[in-house]
Amino acid sequence: MAEPATPRYTAAGVDIAANDRLIPRYRALARSAGRPEVLGGVGAFSGLFDLSAFEEPVLVASTDGVGTKLLVARRLGRLDGVGCDIVNHCINDILTAGARPLFFLDYLAGAGLGEDEKVAIVGGVAAACADGGVALLGGETADMPGLYRDGDFDLAGTIVGVVRKGEEIDGGAIRPGDALIGLPSNGLHTNGYTLARAVLRLDEAEPERLLAPDAGLGGSLADALLAPHTAYWPALQPVLSRCKGIAHITGGGIPGNVARILPDACAARLRRGAWPEPPIFERIRAAGEIGDEEMMRVFNCGLGLAVAVEASDAAGVVAALPGAAVVGEVTPRDDGPAVIVESE
Repeated sequence: MAEPATPRYTAAGVDIAANDRLIPRYRALARSAGRPEVLGGVGAFSGLFDLSAFEEPVLVASTDGVGTKLLVARRLGRLDGVGCDIVNHCINDILTAGARPLFFLDYLAGAGLGEDEKVAIVGGVAAACADGGVALLGGETADMPGLYRDGDFDLAGTIVGVVRKGEEIDGGAIRPGDALIGLPSNGLHTNGYTLARAVLRLDEAEPERLLAPDAGLGGSLADALLAPHTAYWPALQPVLSRCKGIAHITGGGIPGNVARILPDACAARLRRGAWPEPPIFERIRAAGEIGDEEMMRVFNCGLGLAVAVEASDAAGVVAALPGAAVVGEVTPRDDGPAVIVESE
């Protein structure tokens, strides 16, 4: 029986030959984001990483996804940035434990993506890994027509880092009187896009409107929405030994994430206005007539990271961190909320 001109699996939506062509392109990207501890290369069933050079290593791991920011990126054809988003988000998550990032694995699933589109996405992953000193150890690309509509995709990743045993940061040493230092975000990072898309009516907006210059935003709406998630590891690394707790402001906003690092006897009081708020947040607030409390619980509102330090260390830590400022303090816990964000 003669083979059909088009393989049946390809006709069903999965092109094995095309995926095979991706392997050497992915391998080249992984080489651009390597570390000497990596054993072997991309293409095997698993990745190997040598930990023998690390003294008393405690592994720290996290996994996450980009979320519905992907819909904005896909609509505008800007796919490389979402690879940076997922890597930097995960770097920040393990940074909260004081961990140095070691290696990353990506998971890209969808339907109808072209080879160049897949390479653009993974290329963004590799670029962010290289910038952060993280090895791109491997990953998975899955074509799943039927589960995803044509052109839809999801991107997730897992990161593993290391911290020396006894040097972990968990918030347990935080005490009333400690200072809270804020590091600024450059926008939404990877959270709150479902609300932003709804109130800005992004899913029905013509790309031209999103790409047009907007004086109120200092650039286009597309630029403001797709600003890459900031990675704080390079800046914070030199002062980690003075950090008692680190909160990455992601889903749950400022109150939800700062509360995660506080001991039971502690609360936090932050002063809104002590950190800069990119104008995209006011645009979202006004478009949806959203109250301040909800804004703070959905978005980072310009506060990307909150760090607890001894009050006596605050000035030195702020001086070492570009854009940082003292944004609040730790107080004794009473019957009120664990985190209060005071108005200006």
